[in-house]
Parts: sequence; structure tokens; C-alpha cells
Amino acid sequence: MNKRRVVVTGLGAVTPIGNNVEDYWNGLVSGKNGIGPITKFDTEKFDTKFAAEVKNFDPEQFFDRKLARRMDPFAQFALASADMAFANSGINLEKVDKDRFGVVFGSGIGGMYTNQLEHFKYFESKRPDRISPFLVTMMIPNIAAGQISIKYGVKGPNYSTASACATSSHAIADAFILIQRGSADVMFCGGSEAAIIEMGIGGFNAMKALSTWNDRYLEACRPFDKDRNGFIMGEGAGALIIEELEHAMNRGAVIYGEISGIGLTGDAYHVTAPAPEGEGAKRAMQEAIRDSGIEPADVDYINAHGTSTPYNDLNETAAIKSTFGEHAYKLIVSSTKSMTGHLIGAAGAIEAIATVLAIKNSIVPPTINLDNPDPLCDLNYSPKVCTKREINYAISNTFGFGGHNASLLFKKFEE
Repeated sequence: MNKRRVVVTGLGAVTPIGNNVEDYWNGLVSGKNGIGPITKFDTEKFDTKFAAEVKNFDPEQFFDRKLARRMDPFAQFALASADMAFANSGINLEKVDKDRFGVVFGSGIGGMYTNQLEHFKYFESKRPDRISPFLVTMMIPNIAAGQISIKYGVKGPNYSTASACATSSHAIADAFILIQRGSADVMFCGGSEAAIIEMGIGGFNAMKALSTWNDRYLEACRPFDKDRNGFIMGEGAGALIIEELEHAMNRGAVIYGEISGIGLTGDAYHVTAPAPEGEGAKRAMQEAIRDSGIEPADVDYINAHGTSTPYNDLNETAAIKSTFGEHAYKLIVSSTKSMTGHLIGAAGAIEAIATVLAIKNSIVPPTINLDNPDPLCDLNYSPKVCTKREINYAISNTFGFGGHNASLLFKKFEE
């Protein structure tokens, strides 16, 4: 039985380097740095005083003030990115079966801003009647998927994923599986995060995960560099519309690329540290390649998880070497987190978009700030400037706390 082919037909993004896909992509290829001092709260007592915030985002460009006030920022980012992906796809809702149009949209943390705000309101007043009646529906991570479904009236499979930094890659993978097995024809998929708040920064500071280069914040995100010392929190959302090939062709859709295979594994090792030598990451990439029916040597580019943490970058590099052998030195790897910071549950979505556009435009975005490569990280990471190269197959890697690994393999579209 032939598998149903699944293609990417719509893209939307809200990121620290651009609030639409065009600005986001232009920012990537130009090496734009989205990191700066935190403006959302007073950081005086915090070890980390910088992050990759979304700038100049106006939710009322996408929905009215009343709805905006009833959504946590993570859901605002989600719905805005979905709106852009929908517009970009050119889908006419009057001409599609809404029962076969679904949503899988995740968040690693959900409405953390609202949760913190309402906690403060209660503990300062000791009055439960001060708690917003919208707390629950603003806080729960699945509400982004629900809001997208409600706005567009799509009634197919509808749920959220939550697997830390692998969240939105899992959302894309699940949406791909649902279309491939015939449960849907079109899917919104992606992820959103908005955790640059006291509890978010404070929590990651407490576990010593964030960089504290407050006097050198523009240089702080330096994946694969020997001086890397922690990740930088980002925020935003990415949305993709994916659909079954024949469905897309019949409506004359613009096709950005094809999802060729997925690899999903678990480390079963540690709550935060990756498995030694990137064993779980290796199996994820191997499974994505097997699922695609290609050879390792066919892969031209890897959009790395590349968090700028000591353990991830070393282990991901080891995983790439053990997966690809000598070919690891022929393909190109880059970390777009060096520009956007780490969007946690939205990372996989915006990086999948970057990977698809790298294939379409034959350009590998750079890894900025790679000044002093770690001797054990000795691959071609497209340091500082983009690399022009024909790309036929590319992998997007995301790995999350808890040992969650997801590798998405995209290919250049050919009929």
C-alpha cells in the first residue's frame, strides 16, 4: 500500500527576529540577533537579565481587543501564526471538508504568564473571588489548538502536544501521521510559547540552564562554541499548514516542500541531560531516514537543536557523526537558535519553517557567534554567514527535557 504523501502549503511565524515569515527568513539569512535586555519585568535580582523577546507584536492586527484580553500571550502568538499560515496557504474554507481539516498545536508550558498573574492576585489579596473566571481557559496548553479550531470552524482531529522543547516537532509529526493514515486531509500544526516572565526565567536560572552573560548578551547564544554556557530563552510561535498531496494539487496550492519522514525516540536516561553520545538523537535521525526510504548520504542539511549548552551541542554533534559517518563532514549543520534564542515548545515549528525555506531557497542560515569552535564540535556549522547550497533533503532536530527526541525529514518537492 502506497503511503499518502504530505506537503507543506502554508507558513506563519511570530519570532524574536520578525513577526511574519518573510521578516523571520530575512532575519535568519542576514544573521539578525534577536536577543536583548528583558523588558517584561524588573530583572535586578535575577541571574539572567536578557532574552529573545518578540518585539512590536500587536494582537489586534489579528483579532479584536475583547478576544485578545481573554487569551494568554502564548495563545495570542499561536492564533496570529495560524492566521498567517492560513492566509499564506490560500485555502478557501467553502471548498474544503472541514470535518477532515484538523489542528495539532502544542506548548511546552502553556499560559504561564496568566498562571503567575492570577497566583499573585490571590496570594496578595487572599481572596479567591479575585481570580479571573478566564484563568483556566487562558492557562491550559491545549487552548491554542482550540482557539484555532473555533476561529476557522475546522472539526477534524484537534489536540495539543507537550514534550518540552520537542513539543511542536511532535505536533508536526502527529499531524503528518494523521494525514498519512487517512484521518485528515489538511492540518494546522505547530507550537507556541511565552515564558519570559519571573517564574520562567527564575525557574531555568535555578537549574543553571540559562546563560548569564549579561554584559555580553549579544554574544551569549553561541552553539558549538567552546565558550557556550547556557541557552537563551525565546518566545513566539510557528504554524504550518500541511496537507495530502492530491488535495493540495487539486486546489492549485503553492507547495513549499514535502515531509518525507519522521523519527521519534526516547532517551530513557535523565530528566534534563541527553543520553551519552546522543544515543537517542541518533536513533531519531536514523528512524527519520529509514521512514523516508533514503540513504544517510542523501541528507544535505541539518537544522540542529543546537541550544548553546555544554551537553546538548557535544552530544548532538556525536549523534550526527555516528549517524552519518564520513558524510557528517560533507553535510551542513546550523543552529538558528543562535539568532532566535530557544522558543521551547515553539522551537520545532519555527525551525521546521527555517528548514523548509532553506530547501526552497537553497540557502543554509548561519550559526552566529561561533568564534571559537569546540574541538569536539568539528562539523561545518555554517559559521557566521549563510551558505548557498542545493538542498534536496534536510532534517530538523528537536530534543526535550524528559528525553524526548524528534527528527523531521523534509525534501524538495517533486511531482
